[in-house]
Amino acid sequence: MAEADLALLHARQTCHDFAPEPVDEALLTQALEAAIRAPNHHLTNPWRFRSLGPQTREAVIRANTVLVQTKRGADAGRKKAERWRAIPGWLLVTSLRDHDPFRSRENYAACCCAVQNLMLAFSALGVGTKWTSGAVTRLPVFPGLVGYAPEAEDFVGLIWYGWPALETPLSKRQPLSEVWSARP
Repeated sequence: MAEADLALLHARQTCHDFAPEPVDEALLTQALEAAIRAPNHHLTNPWRFRSLGPQTREAVIRANTVLVQTKRGADAGRKKAERWRAIPGWLLVTSLRDHDPFRSRENYAACCCAVQNLMLAFSALGVGTKWTSGAVTRLPVFPGLVGYAPEAEDFVGLIWYGWPALETPLSKRQPLSEVWSARP
């Protein structure tokens, strides 16, 4: 692996602030092409990607606003809605379910690898991303709002993407020695 590739892996960060300009669809296509190169057992290709348009995003924002207002008040709900409306790109990722629970688990894992590929590809293209699975995604109405059938697909993540408005500082990670061990 080239040093530049490793540098990209180390530099990718979650983007919290996006510029309003949309990302060209050709760049989304490039990132999705990288995503589907993820490993998947028996080449099941379990990933499903859905670009969410303005009406769908607004429905999710309204549902989330109710959640936030209930927990933290009207002003907090309004601020969160404004922040979410400023996110230019929304991509839903789901994983196909299988009658075999172990295969469903493998499919979900493959989809997580696909999301990482997607985010790394976007990062290489200068596009910021955030993988979210916040409370709104666990509401019973969420699958209907975004268009998937939970009996056939598992939610993997909502990926927000756009041009970064601010540079995100590197997040601190645990030292490798705390998460890696070798057995004789």
